Amino acid sequence: MIRPRHPSASLSTTRTEAFTDGVFAIASTLLVLDLTTHGMGKVSSDAELWSGLADEWMLFLDFALSFALLCLLWLTHVRQFEHIVRVDSTMIWLNNARLLFIVLVPFSTGMVTEYSDFLAGRLLLPLNFFFAILFSWLQWWWAVRHREQMMPDLSEADAVGYGRGALSALLLAVVVLVLAPWIGSIAFTVFLFDGVLTRALRGKGS
Repeated sequence: MIRPRHPSASLSTTRTEAFTDGVFAIASTLLVLDLTTHGMGKVSSDAELWSGLADEWMLFLDFALSFALLCLLWLTHVRQFEHIVRVDSTMIWLNNARLLFIVLVPFSTGMVTEYSDFLAGRLLLPLNFFFAILFSWLQWWWAVRHREQMMPDLSEADAVGYGRGALSALLLAVVVLVLAPWIGSIAFTVFLFDGVLTRALRGKGS
């Protein structure tokens, strides 16, 4: 459940949330354009059509992974702003830096599909998400440092605890970078362990 907006939330916070939501929505929508640019040539039967679709399994996998990760990053943004009620210029620019890599996701997804035979092709998408997650973590870290002004309703212990969730995602992004040269986009499946790692980090910090 998303809490009602804090009565002291500033206009800049409202605009930051709206702008961020819009960028995530556009980036998620543009992902599908890469699917429309891949034709299957002349198809004369249902069997050939199904075979052509099966041959494009990596294209669909990259699309699904990128869309799912964008959704997870957007969910992180929503959860952060359940607690952040004021922002400063540093927070805004950290958010803008995150969005820079969010809008690059459709491009990097297309590149990894076309050039997965090359090391650079396999690394581009993991690098893209690594930096998006890094700036998401830095944004929360900055808010924790200025908790009394930015998150007056959140205790320091809770703020640090929530931050370990962002740290978990960052650590898994590093693992993806290490594995991607060997197994490609399948490396992103390590994010299935995000919940387990988050609970482990919180338990270690308590």
